[in-house]
Amino acid sequence: MKPIKTNGIAVFIQGTSLLKIFGGFLLFSFMIFSLSGVLTVLKPEYRISSSSVNTATNKITGEMLYHFLGWENHHFMQSLDGQTGSFGTSTLANTLFKLSTNINLDDPRSLLGRELPYFSIYDKEILVAGEGTNYTNMPFESAPPIEILRAEQQATLQNIEDLDKPSGEKTVAPSINTTGDRKVVYIYFSHNTESFLPYLKGVTDPNLAHHSQLNVTKIGDKLKEELESKGIGTTVEKTDIQAKLNEKGWHYSRSYQESRNVVQAATSNDRNLTYLIDIHRDSHRKNDTTKEINGKSYAKLAFVIGTEHPNYEKNARLASELHKKLEGKYKGLSRGVLPQQGPGNNGIYNQDLSENAILIEFGGVDNTFEELNRSAEALAEVFSEFYWQAESVSNPVQEQTEKK
Repeated sequence: MKPIKTNGIAVFIQGTSLLKIFGGFLLFSFMIFSLSGVLTVLKPEYRISSSSVNTATNKITGEMLYHFLGWENHHFMQSLDGQTGSFGTSTLANTLFKLSTNINLDDPRSLLGRELPYFSIYDKEILVAGEGTNYTNMPFESAPPIEILRAEQQATLQNIEDLDKPSGEKTVAPSINTTGDRKVVYIYFSHNTESFLPYLKGVTDPNLAHHSQLNVTKIGDKLKEELESKGIGTTVEKTDIQAKLNEKGWHYSRSYQESRNVVQAATSNDRNLTYLIDIHRDSHRKNDTTKEINGKSYAKLAFVIGTEHPNYEKNARLASELHKKLEGKYKGLSRGVLPQQGPGNNGIYNQDLSENAILIEFGGVDNTFEELNRSAEALAEVFSEFYWQAESVSNPVQEQTEKK
């Protein structure tokens, strides 16, 4: 023990205490650096991420939260007396088991999806189910062979003689509403080469339904035409995302990263672009993607919402409202509103860039442009109703001025 004098006061410090403090500091530093090293070398899929935390917290219900708070403040427990008595030790054990293993004992898919090949693709959720929609026919995307993506082995086109001819099925009356010079809808294509088998000669494999010339961008042209006939200024983005991926040597899975750059540039240059619509086509076959309404064949529409960002609830409300309006006028045309998140999914789809951003699957690989165009007309009809109703609520004075 060594004495130290300070202002006439002797302070005695034991050497063993100094050693313990120094040793504790070294041990703490070693643990911190070891933990940092482990987290650094782990593969990305095993690291703790915001998406994994979000997935875990999404499983906590309001009732569970009340009970957790009630362990600290018993007034919360009193408010639940007689209402949620079913939440007991058994439920708590099940909850802890589900949070730690991501296996839900009430949902066998959560276990089977890890044991059976490809079964995990059905481990999804359905926010709003459309007619005939279930876990076996939810939209899915499959990356085509690299030769197709690089346009090295493109199929010869067929059945294209009448594609550019007007359908002549209806006459559109001039709209009494207009956005004037403002473009408010932005249509783009993250998978711009997605095409349709009826136009690809000799191609029967859905994975090969891609073409650099005839593809989903043609749907965007039709949707723009229909929206502008209803007074809604629309921009169609024709940037070749696949060509940009090829230039950078990027994989198909990075399509949304590339399209994000394009969307951000467009919305930065024009702040009026508030409704962002990413158009795709599904890989399912005709029986899942086609609906006959009043004797005419339509390509079904599916609204896909990424849930791994804060804006997703607002985007989901927009999609749900459009689904509801489609159900009222074109029963069975919408396949529903389908949230996407977790491994194997993008989970964002650039929808964090706007509170009015959606991804729409137009039909599937077997649909024709005759069917797709009818669906574009139907979507434009209900979208314009939604848009002008929303405008009249948010800007009633401006709405009356535009009508005059």
